[in-house]
Amino acid sequence: MARFLPGSLSLRPFLHRLRGVTVGHGVFIGDDVYLDNEYPECIEIHENALISMRTLLIAHTRGPGRIILEKNAFVGPNVVICCSADRVVRIGEGAVISAGAVITRSVPAHVMVAPSPSEIVARVKVPFTRLTSMPEFLAGLELIRPTLPEDK
Repeated sequence: MARFLPGSLSLRPFLHRLRGVTVGHGVFIGDDVYLDNEYPECIEIHENALISMRTLLIAHTRGPGRIILEKNAFVGPNVVICCSADRVVRIGEGAVISAGAVITRSVPAHVMVAPSPSEIVARVKVPFTRLTSMPEFLAGLELIRPTLPEDK
């Protein structure tokens, strides 16, 4: 219910508090945000942090870790923040995480993190349909060599 019910500033933060997540005042939790189901108590969200839609906060990989979003942090849509056992991933105060980023290490305060731009890596000669096997698909890929500065 905490993922889909309305109430980004009210009901969702309240429901996540009931689950064990530490949620500060003024926190915004967007639509379809996943906050760790196994270890919700390992997530801390400080005052006025904003978590955009379809973001995943996974506080465990082979055991619980800890994810901390500090005051005024902004996490864009479709971001994945993942923490392994016995580690802490801290998103610093006022930090901005751009859409689609994958975060596995702490981010300092007052910086912006953006994912690498997507790039073409291969030509597809065998379409990857439900009827195509993985070996057939892989055999039909033609890798594209990146253009190096000295090639120009």
